[in-house]
Amino acid sequence: MITIVTGGTRGIGEAVSRALVTKGHQVVASYVRDRASARALEHELEGLTVVAADITTAPGRDVLFDTAARLGPLTGLVNNAGATRHIGPLAQTDPEIVRDVVDLNLTAAILCAQRAVQQMAPGGTIVNISSGAATTGSPGEYVHYAAAKAGVDALTLGLGREVAAQGIRVVGVAPGTIRTDIHADAGDAGRPDRVAERVPLGRAGLPADISGVVAWLFEPDASYLTATTIRVTGGT
Repeated sequence: MITIVTGGTRGIGEAVSRALVTKGHQVVASYVRDRASARALEHELEGLTVVAADITTAPGRDVLFDTAARLGPLTGLVNNAGATRHIGPLAQTDPEIVRDVVDLNLTAAILCAQRAVQQMAPGGTIVNISSGAATTGSPGEYVHYAAAKAGVDALTLGLGREVAAQGIRVVGVAPGTIRTDIHADAGDAGRPDRVAERVPLGRAGLPADISGVVAWLFEPDASYLTATTIRVTGGT
C-alpha cells in the first residue's frame, strides 16, 4: 500500500503517518518549512519518505505525487495539511491570511484529490481531514478556516459519489480541538485547555485520537463507508 499524507510530518499528520507505517503502508509525506523535523521523522520511520512540496499549486502537488508514483501504484491519500494562521473575528483577519488558509485547507485538498483519482485503481481510498469547525462556524475565532473546511466536507460528499463507480472511496474525518501546534502557530497556545471544559468528554483530543480512525478507514471493515464525514470531537 502506498499512501500520501499531506502535512504528514507534524501534529495530526505525523500521528497518521506513524499509524499507517505501523499498518504496513509505504507513506509519502509532504512538508513545507520544517525540514529538520521532517528528515528526523523519515530517519526514524522505515517506510516513510518525506517530500518538500507546496501542494497549493499544481506543480508542487505533482512533485509529491510523482515521488509516490516511483514507489508503485497509489492506493491512498490523506488530505491533512491545514492551518488557521489567525484567531479572531473575521473583520480583523488580514485578507492575505484568508487567502492563504483557503488555499492550504481547501484548494490543496481539491488539487490532491483530483490527481489521486487520476492515478488510483479500484480499491483506492481518499481521507479528507476536515474539522468540527465546519459545522459550528467558529464565530469569533476563525470563520475563514471553518468556511474552508466546510468546502472540504462538500468535496468529500461530491467526489465520493462521483468516483464510487470507479471503486474509489472518499471519507472525511472532522477532528474537534486537538492538542497540536496549530493553536500556538495561530497565536493562542492555551486554546486547548480553555476549550476543554466545553467538551462533553471533558478534554481536548490528542493526535492519536484521530490517527486511529484514519488508519481504520483503510481497513476492509470500512469498505462500505464513502461520501460521508465522521466527527471525532469528544461530543461537541
